[in-house]
Amino acid sequence: MIDSLITSQTRIKLLMKFFLNPNSTSYLRGLEAEFKESTNAIRIELNRFEKAKLLKAKYVKNKKIFTANTKHPLFNDINSIILKHTGLDQVIERVAKKIGDIKEVYITGDIAKGKNTKIIDLIFVGDNIDKTYLLQLIEKAEKIIKRKIRFILYDTTEFTEIKTTFKPSDTLLLWRT
Repeated sequence: MIDSLITSQTRIKLLMKFFLNPNSTSYLRGLEAEFKESTNAIRIELNRFEKAKLLKAKYVKNKKIFTANTKHPLFNDINSIILKHTGLDQVIERVAKKIGDIKEVYITGDIAKGKNTKIIDLIFVGDNIDKTYLLQLIEKAEKIIKRKIRFILYDTTEFTEIKTTFKPSDTLLLWRT
């Protein structure tokens, strides 16, 4: 879908990287290794985003570190488009709101780091979750978004104990009651 609107694959990768998880940070050489593309193509797109104020940059030692500008007026719109592109908006609508007493839903793994992947890793936090119904909804959502979904269920007590082990760049809160 987004490929027909934005023809630059580098630009799409950067949008995924920075606008899916606004806690993501990176620098040119790191993006080169992650995207397996030339630094020149990445640099051009980074400069465009920075000039448009969609990305913020700061120097740490000799590295120019980029992050999404969450205060930009288009941030929420771009974030919404990226969520739709990955199918996460439908996962939340179809799954999280219908399976029981869900408190929070997190995305983890590569997609939380802004990498476009065919596997979505989710953490559901709540009590009295209907696991059979959850599996049915996950299967339906997978067909719609054409991606596989892996998930972990935690009750609220369990999750409180392990929550401190997550780094902001590794997880992204998608939904909270």
